Amino acid sequence: MNIRKKLKFITGLCCLLLCCKQVLLAQRVTQPVNNAPVTPPTKQQVQKATPAQKQVAADTEEDEDGEVVIKINTDPKKAIFTGLNDIKFNIDLKNTYKERQDGRLNMLVTTTFGTKVSESAMDVHLPKNGSSKLHVKLPSQNAGFYQITFRFNLSMYDDTIKRIFGVDPNQIEVNRSKPKDFDKFWADTRQGLDTIEPQYVTTLDKKQSTPGKDVYLVEMHSYGDAVIRGWLTVPTRRRPKRLPVKYRLGGYIVNQKPTLGDDDFAVFNINVRGSGNSKDAVSYTGEFNLWNIENRDKYIYRGVYMDCVRGLDFITANASKFGFDLDRLNVDGGSQGAGLAIALAGMDPRVRAITSELPLYGDLRDAVRIGPKLYPYKQSPIWMFTDYIRRNKNFSEKKLFATWDYYDPIMFAPKVKCPVLMAVSLLDEMVPPYCSYALFNQLATNEAEKEIWVNPVLTHEVDNLYYGYQYYWIKEKFRLP
Repeated sequence: MNIRKKLKFITGLCCLLLCCKQVLLAQRVTQPVNNAPVTPPTKQQVQKATPAQKQVAADTEEDEDGEVVIKINTDPKKAIFTGLNDIKFNIDLKNTYKERQDGRLNMLVTTTFGTKVSESAMDVHLPKNGSSKLHVKLPSQNAGFYQITFRFNLSMYDDTIKRIFGVDPNQIEVNRSKPKDFDKFWADTRQGLDTIEPQYVTTLDKKQSTPGKDVYLVEMHSYGDAVIRGWLTVPTRRRPKRLPVKYRLGGYIVNQKPTLGDDDFAVFNINVRGSGNSKDAVSYTGEFNLWNIENRDKYIYRGVYMDCVRGLDFITANASKFGFDLDRLNVDGGSQGAGLAIALAGMDPRVRAITSELPLYGDLRDAVRIGPKLYPYKQSPIWMFTDYIRRNKNFSEKKLFATWDYYDPIMFAPKVKCPVLMAVSLLDEMVPPYCSYALFNQLATNEAEKEIWVNPVLTHEVDNLYYGYQYYWIKEKFRLP
């Protein structure tokens, strides 16, 4: 932040206020006394304020001094290090001021749980209109994720930049034991779903269909006899004759819409209860993920998980009608949908591959500890849990986990054996990378069949390069041309 700009702004504001005061004083002289006629301010009185006002405008519009451009790079670029090597950051600085910049760079390293690891500092000297490179080397650390805070305090400029880096994240291990009746709970839930007649209805939507794609509105009955909906897109020019399938699960109360850009797959976008065109499938008040959270059996995600299973039932039941290739069925999801994809594959072997981007709720026990430490003001679905605990004296973390240990995707991960591609962003405020790796490491998938994509500078989003890679990853796993 430019310190001189701050000072000039304050000075300019004071000057503007002074000008306004002068004009008001001039107006007060002309106020009527005993019904005397009003005399407007003279032209000369008004013009007295004009030079100062012009100067204020000039000062506020002008880019007075410049800035210091800071670019922080890691080696390796993904900011994932091994415990045997030093942790290195290369910092490029560019000074656009017409004056030399001197000062200090202070660095603080903490674990993602908030524990202080180290603190250090170094001098910074930048010639006017010049550049410089800084090389930061930190000692090796144990397996995990860490936050490093860079604080620049220079002659006319200060800034704070935070980065997350990982050390041997494939070695992160968490001790998570399923509740004793976990399998029975979900077996009983599946049995409850099986008693509901699906009553599938598919209706061609001519308005949304294109010359190359048929779009269908899909309706079905799910757990608790809730009516849920989704959108099926089928290429009309098929290659091959039997179509591989992408089954897409949506983010937190996200409205899933038809996918029109994929020519090689049939794509089924389901809207679970409470989302999109299935919003009316459930009635709730307050936040979606808090509805009945104090009751494991009535918790809203019990129905949501079964909606995902019912979507699989639809694909299976209509395979002949639409030419689906059930041996090439990929489940894709982002955020909430990513966690749902893991849970679904842990419940149902019909899932043949998973692409999971930023899996929300994975390793929730750690997520509720990390989130408030790194991002105390970020209102995310995880924050909603901690805020609920804070506002309700009769509710606690123990009670939260008494419910969520039945729903945490990490509890389903040991039963996932299909290929998995997972995307992680290190600055994600909603899904800490520590939790994503903890989930990833619990997957029973063969090591050669699971892969993780890391972006070191994005938050709760995935870069476009990933989606290109994902497309060819799926084709390779399914041996498609």
